[in-house]
Amino acid sequence: MAFEGQRILPAAKSMKQFEAIIEGPYTYGVMLETHIAQLQSMMDQARRYEKKILLHADLVQGLKNDEYAAEYLCQHIRPAGLISTRASIIHKAKQKGITAIQRVFLLDTHALEKSYQLVAKTQPDYIEVLPGVIPHIIAEVSERTGIPIIAGGLIRTSEEVELALGVGAAAVTTSNDDLIKVFKKSLTI
Repeated sequence: MAFEGQRILPAAKSMKQFEAIIEGPYTYGVMLETHIAQLQSMMDQARRYEKKILLHADLVQGLKNDEYAAEYLCQHIRPAGLISTRASIIHKAKQKGITAIQRVFLLDTHALEKSYQLVAKTQPDYIEVLPGVIPHIIAEVSERTGIPIIAGGLIRTSEEVELALGVGAAAVTTSNDDLIKVFKKSLTI
């Protein structure tokens, strides 16, 4: 089962949120915005708590978004997964045995078709679909690609989480503390 059955992948945009994730019951978490100087200590701290962090490579400040940056992240930082909009980062993550998550922004039909072309080329382990509040598109992307979907972006209620999961999303990413708390209860029962 994807992400050890976690339905929510809590996403941290700050050190406070990161600390809440690693001290909480979630095994997997997402690190969005961070600085290159913080990465190693954050990952060491996550490992001490036996947490698996999915790192958004495009949002690491002080690091260029290219295959060399991806190689550095894979070899030295060693997150559980890399999230990126860039094909070169997805390819490098797969080559190094790191879970590769292709992030796609589905703004219109053209973006959707371009995303299908990108995914066909990169063959990621997961596709993160943004915004994640379009259930019929989540179902379509899942069916058309055969790759597990993570829904993210603009999901604000438990009902929207359940809807995304109900149409086939493997998990939902969110930095919404209220949603993280609601779904945390299901982990601790």
